[in-house]
Amino acid sequence: MENKINFKDLLGPMRVPFLLLPPMCVLLGIGTAYWTTGKVNILYAVLALIGAVSSHISVNAFNEYFDFKSGLDTKTPKTPFSGGSGTLPARPELARSALATASVSLLIPTLIGLYFLVVRGPAILPIGILGIVLVVTYTTWITHNPILCLFAPGLGFGTLWVMGTNFVLTGGYSWTAFTASLVPFFLVSNLLLLNQFPDVEADRSVGRRHLPILLGRQASSYIYVAFLACTYLSIISGYLLGVLPAWALMGLLTLLLAIPAGLGAVRYNQDIQKLMPAMGMNVLINLLTPLLVAVGLFIARALT
Repeated sequence: MENKINFKDLLGPMRVPFLLLPPMCVLLGIGTAYWTTGKVNILYAVLALIGAVSSHISVNAFNEYFDFKSGLDTKTPKTPFSGGSGTLPARPELARSALATASVSLLIPTLIGLYFLVVRGPAILPIGILGIVLVVTYTTWITHNPILCLFAPGLGFGTLWVMGTNFVLTGGYSWTAFTASLVPFFLVSNLLLLNQFPDVEADRSVGRRHLPILLGRQASSYIYVAFLACTYLSIISGYLLGVLPAWALMGLLTLLLAIPAGLGAVRYNQDIQKLMPAMGMNVLINLLTPLLVAVGLFIARALT
């Protein structure tokens, strides 16, 4: 009976508690489309959401599988925000199931992408191909290159998901979508950056190379603060350039969280327990900022 597989074990490699971020990024893409065109195709929006969530499940499950195979899972300290689900070290027999979950979850956005290739044309190919490459290579290759490891998460969640959603809804690319995509671009890169702080020693032991390993936690904390600043400068610049409405400045409200999070990262980067509040605020910043910008875009359009 103790080896019986239950539903919770199958969900573990998906890291379900972390799947709130894709809907926020897709909603931001929907917001940009609604702001510029005044309409949203509900079917296309739902397909974009399914594709985003599925691709996130896929990269999570691949990460769980390969971290288990490399032995990293047994070395990584667990925090509420990092360290994996712990499912496979506890239930090694689920490794093949995790790999199957990753593969099937990748198939879903691939099929959705093929549908939009027919509906919207070949201009969607760069986003689709790059998205698949990021999912498949993140754990095994990207995490071994400090620069790619820094930018890949933001590229996937920000540039690809926000601009991809906007593209399937409007049939084209726009400066509004690009500028809005910079918000999750910087934030999600920051999310993974800060979450690497507790894992430095464990990651180094299996050959990973990210900035906290290469530069140290202190220098990386300054990069974290710089990326936070770039997030809010992107929103302000979008408004000043006329590609985002004034209501998008609602996203600046999360500065109330970003300032203490930045200070906490700089002060407590060597003390993981004291860093926990900053890591928690970092998660909220990632969820609330794109949500607030998206709400601002919907309000602005409704008032025009």
